[in-house]
Amino acid sequence: MRIDYLGLEAFVAVAELGSFSKAAQKLNLTQTALSHRVRKIEADLNTRLLVRTSRDIWLTKSGQALLPQVRQQLATLADLYEATRQTGQDARRRMVFACLPTIASYYLPDLIKAFSDQHRGFQVVLLDQPAGRILDLVKEGEAEFGITIIGATHWDVEVEPLCREPYVLLVHRQHPLAQRKSVTGADLLGEPMVRIRTQSTNRQLVENSLGDVSSKLDWRFEVQNAATAMSLVASGVALTVLPRLTMHQSPANIVGLPFSDSALSRDIGAIKRRGAPLSPPAEALLEMIRNRLSHI
Repeated sequence: MRIDYLGLEAFVAVAELGSFSKAAQKLNLTQTALSHRVRKIEADLNTRLLVRTSRDIWLTKSGQALLPQVRQQLATLADLYEATRQTGQDARRRMVFACLPTIASYYLPDLIKAFSDQHRGFQVVLLDQPAGRILDLVKEGEAEFGITIIGATHWDVEVEPLCREPYVLLVHRQHPLAQRKSVTGADLLGEPMVRIRTQSTNRQLVENSLGDVSSKLDWRFEVQNAATAMSLVASGVALTVLPRLTMHQSPANIVGLPFSDSALSRDIGAIKRRGAPLSPPAEALLEMIRNRLSHI
């Protein structure tokens, strides 16, 4: 059954103000339109709610029983409506996107500052997350777009390639391999290696690129983030394979060596929900990121 909210609103206004003329003025209606709403809801409920004379208005027993409940429900609905409206206003002044931590920390600080200077009063929310989580955030609508590793495509996501970044082997400066200009996968055999537990996409790229060698490597350590992996390398405990960009965060006693026998790299791209246009601010920021990454 369809609920006549306008009729309920009219009934409450008349009951609270005790006057059709005052209620009509409050609701910005003519008295004729207000009377029509009241009669209609009484017809829908099949009961009389108000008794009107030339001087006074009384609530019937049905009206007295209905009034406090309807008043409470309309107040709750008004609060919900206002909260939703406020959320919508806040959303128009807030832009959320997701990005790989390595890209975010190195390339985005000055871009975000420039964007903020151009969009005064705008809140920028950067979700720096692993690749798999970025995909989920975009698909769930939590982020307007994401900058992430691109691989297999999903039917509900649009992908725009932006750049390609190589991986390097990180070793301590005193390690024998540090004197090389490049390394091969076979050079890693017998070395204690550390990989990052949360970066399953990176791990899969490394394992696929190194081929049969990967299964023979001594993945002795597994950590939660790149900073910890680099700390182990800096302490001479292990070696690791990470995107070249992570080197800007690495300690000074770490050397990064490219691979000469494999095209070990990751493709970075922008993703967004298919068929969902970006807001103008999101499109503006993505264009800034697009221009920056095109030079890698």
